[in-house]
Amino acid sequence: MEAILVFFFASCLFLPSIHAKDVKYCDKKGNYVVKVDGVDIAPDPVETGKPATFTISASAGKPISGGKLALQVSYFGVRVHTETHNLCEETSCPISGGKFVLSHTQTLPGFTPPGSYTLKMTMEDEHKRQLTCISFNFNIGIGASVSSF
Repeated sequence: MEAILVFFFASCLFLPSIHAKDVKYCDKKGNYVVKVDGVDIAPDPVETGKPATFTISASAGKPISGGKLALQVSYFGVRVHTETHNLCEETSCPISGGKFVLSHTQTLPGFTPPGSYTLKMTMEDEHKRQLTCISFNFNIGIGASVSSF
């Protein structure tokens, strides 16, 4: 039995993450300074109690020296989590005009229910001007383990 579990977990390490989630801009007519090219999530589906990395590929139409990144997670349309980060903690600052990557790793609590979630991300510069606003769906797997406290 242990050999089967080791094989299963080892094979999961070699499965690719889903690339370029269906990203939607909050304002379809918005002329955002930051354009998002795609989102990678690893592992996908996300597993509770284990780290998940969200990597966002983007490009900036102008240099950005700092700001903040706000994240909201919804489950069946109900906001279940919010957090704010310093932009320069998620990527190297200053961001010169052109391509850059944001990467955030999070471990979800063991009691997080499986299902489909929506993540909304807004990015502001240091003067509180909105640079971009996107949302995308991600899944928490049904087979994810539940840890006890």
